[in-house]
Amino acid sequence: MKNIIRFLFLFLLTCLSSTSFAAEEKPAADNSNNNMPINIEADRMESMKKENAVIFKGNVDAKQGELIIRSDEMTVYYLSEAEKAAQPAGDARKIKKLFATGNVEINNQGWVATGDNMEYFELERKVLITGNTKVWQDNNLVTGDSVLLYLDEGKSVVERSDKKGERVKAFFYPGGENPNEKK
Repeated sequence: MKNIIRFLFLFLLTCLSSTSFAAEEKPAADNSNNNMPINIEADRMESMKKENAVIFKGNVDAKQGELIIRSDEMTVYYLSEAEKAAQPAGDARKIKKLFATGNVEINNQGWVATGDNMEYFELERKVLITGNTKVWQDNNLVTGDSVLLYLDEGKSVVERSDKKGERVKAFFYPGGENPNEKK
């Protein structure tokens, strides 16, 4: 569970923050992925200047280095010029929040997280993945209705759904091998 939490923290930090990059085996201070181009493809893009937002719809595929986020729709809210001017010196953040909805899949270096929705809030530095959430590496798996990540605290909370009998479930296999899986 600790490795999955660590991955989620590092993975989403890589994806959503322009201030640091972290990979599974690298410290959070490694900035090597920051300058890689971000490529977003979709069936449609709408720019909403008043709302400081861009909406990508239909087969959204966002990539930065080895990081891939797929969803049916993604809305990126960026900082206004006034908000950027008010940032402390050296703060290069441009994103305020990001929402991905519908068949969300996040992939990075062998780790996969899926859910119905993903929300990222830059100012609070937290990520929420909701709806049929699954996170796995190799054969290790954690499931729940939602995963909330507090990026600066290195803390995560996996919640069950309100449905009777539903619980958070974790499946860990020593050495990463599932004995029930046929080779």
